[in-house]
Amino acid sequence: MTLTTPPSPGTTAPAAGPRLAEGRGPLSEAVAEALRSGGPPAYATGSVLKADPWGEDLQLALYLLYELHYRGFDGVDDEREWDPDLLRLRGALETRFLHALRTELSDAPRTVEEAFAPLLVEPVDLSGSLSHHLEREGELWQLREYAALRSLYHRKEADPHAWVIPRLTGRAKAAMVAIEYDEFGAGRADRIHAELFAALMTDLGLDPAYGHYLDRAPAPLLATVNLMSLLGLHRASRGALIGHFACVEVTSSPGSRRLAKAMRRCGAGPAAEHFYAEHVEADAVHEQVVRHEVVAGLLADEPGLEADVAFGCAATVLLEDRLATHIREAWDQGRSALRSPLPVRAVPAAEHRGRRT
Repeated sequence: MTLTTPPSPGTTAPAAGPRLAEGRGPLSEAVAEALRSGGPPAYATGSVLKADPWGEDLQLALYLLYELHYRGFDGVDDEREWDPDLLRLRGALETRFLHALRTELSDAPRTVEEAFAPLLVEPVDLSGSLSHHLEREGELWQLREYAALRSLYHRKEADPHAWVIPRLTGRAKAAMVAIEYDEFGAGRADRIHAELFAALMTDLGLDPAYGHYLDRAPAPLLATVNLMSLLGLHRASRGALIGHFACVEVTSSPGSRRLAKAMRRCGAGPAAEHFYAEHVEADAVHEQVVRHEVVAGLLADEPGLEADVAFGCAATVLLEDRLATHIREAWDQGRSALRSPLPVRAVPAAEHRGRRT
């Protein structure tokens, strides 16, 4: 029998994660260089306070720092996850981001009923809905862009929310584990939702590699993923993370139904259609469980967290609306919603009617 000696502290093998992205400003460049070199991040005093909390630089810097808690980056030592200099910078960036969110949401509901009531009724006017646009008139090139954008979350779907499990008790914990069990394939690796999304990307001619489209992802998309990571990594934000999770589950089923129809209409492929069709039924069930067991169970144990749950819901709606506006404005102007367009896909003749020209 051969025994393997574990690595000594400071000699951890570099993580075989995705490629490290290029910076988009002084803060994200400082983070990227620190991860490449193994040294501390070098940034000017006061630069965090001057940074646009919604901008490319701050959002990418946060994303890079959060990714150390997921799969890391190729060539970056796993030990950097808990580097005190990086954590100090991350804390300052989080404070800036949270302040901007709370300022925008100063008049937002502070009760669960007020926060979720509008989400439980399908709006009469869906003209501003991104999924409605894709269902009715979206083209294949737009579906490909949408999938590339969403891949930054869906290729790690449910991972940020799993952090809340050890912070819950009783009904809330049992119900949260039940939902996450479904999200992670109910014991089958091929049914993990992140893997189903990889199959969707393959159908659309996209690269399904984890984090592949980070360089193309704009700040409004990064902010939606960063919110999950921020709330998941802080025990104090457990209520807000449950609010975020509940908001996603409550709104998922109707949007998934429309996106499944869009994939079918544009001939995107069976795996592309299946990903959203799977979420129609699953998330309709999850919506009931998350509202009546996870949220209700949490507030039965910790009623003081109600305002946090409402904040998590409101912050999710705010950032999703900002992303939808960014995408629709770009498409309405006939340009890509990505930072750089995707390569034109060679598609069969039958699919050409849905392809951008």
